[in-house]
Amino acid sequence: MKFKINWGTGIVIAMISFMVFILSFVYKSVTVKKYQHELVSKDYYGDELHYQEEIDKLNKSGTLSSKIKLKNVEDGILILFPSEIEFQKVTGTITFKRMSNESLDFTKDIKLISHEMLIPDKQLVAGKWSIIIDWELGSDQYLFKESWFY
Repeated sequence: MKFKINWGTGIVIAMISFMVFILSFVYKSVTVKKYQHELVSKDYYGDELHYQEEIDKLNKSGTLSSKIKLKNVEDGILILFPSEIEFQKVTGTITFKRMSNESLDFTKDIKLISHEMLIPDKQLVAGKWSIIIDWELGSDQYLFKESWFY
């Protein structure tokens, strides 16, 4: 038995094949956990309302003579606060965000016994982190943001 396909049937077969191909990718990207995509923030519009406060805190951080420094050490990430500040009076939070996997995100309260704070290796996974340090010294509020590879 011989199949005879004219050009009209060929075009229809090609279009249907292409649509099945595209729909299989859409199905995988929506249902398979491996391809999950997440927003940076669940409350994106609410966060935008506080954006000017962040800008003010970042500008205030720029007035310090030395900035917060990050350093990879054997035990984790060492956060070095400016030596000019009174570390006993520092309060705030440190947030570690992993853009590729929201379940790895965590927040720690700042508790300083010197001008440095260690984030232990057991809480970290190798890769790129977004580190946000929101801290206060007296009535002054500061903010530090940086992408960091661990």
